Amino acid sequence: MKPLVFSLRAKPDQRLDLSPLVPHLLAGKTASEIAAIALGMTRHAVTVGDAFRVKMGDPQALRIEGSSDRLDLVGHAMRDGEIVVEGDVGTRAGRLMSGGRLVIDGNAGPWAASGMIDGTLEITGTAGDRLGGPLAGEMAGMRGGVVVVRSDAGERVGDRMRRGTIIVEGRSGAYAGSRMLAGTLVLRRTAGALPGYLMRRGTIVLGEGCNVVSPTFADCGVHDLVATRLLADFVRPCSARAAAVFRSPLRRLAGDMAVLGKGEIFCPAR
Repeated sequence: MKPLVFSLRAKPDQRLDLSPLVPHLLAGKTASEIAAIALGMTRHAVTVGDAFRVKMGDPQALRIEGSSDRLDLVGHAMRDGEIVVEGDVGTRAGRLMSGGRLVIDGNAGPWAASGMIDGTLEITGTAGDRLGGPLAGEMAGMRGGVVVVRSDAGERVGDRMRRGTIIVEGRSGAYAGSRMLAGTLVLRRTAGALPGYLMRRGTIVLGEGCNVVSPTFADCGVHDLVATRLLADFVRPCSARAAAVFRSPLRRLAGDMAVLGKGEIFCPAR
């Protein structure tokens, strides 16, 4: 069965809410019903038919062609199926995902994977600030699933992360893993200042350098742990490049002791 394809006619003159365009909400709809779905976020009404050319197919294999950074909430609360986006997306891509696979072949704005529960999100370009983090007023960020960023990520990756795995193959900004409650964060390249800031639990793996870590983390020495081998086996199918970080001896740092945290940061022993 061919995929259901949405081709953007032109860059929209307002931000569009693409949360209705997920497989389980489109199942059983006709072409005219899909074209009538409202996407506008202002008083100026915009429908799917206004913004996209629609080529009917299987909604479990959804494609968005010629995407724009003005398309927000792509893959919001998706439960199953697959969405492939050719181009950039705006804020909160994959927010509240509970299943399925979302692939963004471009860059993603802030708060991607916010509140994610399960499923897989892959970003081939860069990710904005607060990847997997909570929105204002929320107590927890990402709660499950796997996120892979093939390039760089902004500040506060995994802020208040409760569960799940985030892998960043490129560089990441300051305060990665800030206030982590649990979960796993693997940063293959250089991380910004103070990773694990005020973390309580969870695991952060740094591919380069311990010098950016806060002095409120306690040095526990160099270890060859079974747990890190198992983690490498889990990471390898998602990112062979990130899994290579585990080949070298790793130093374990415990903290953040500023909040009596029981988290850990692994970084190269050299």
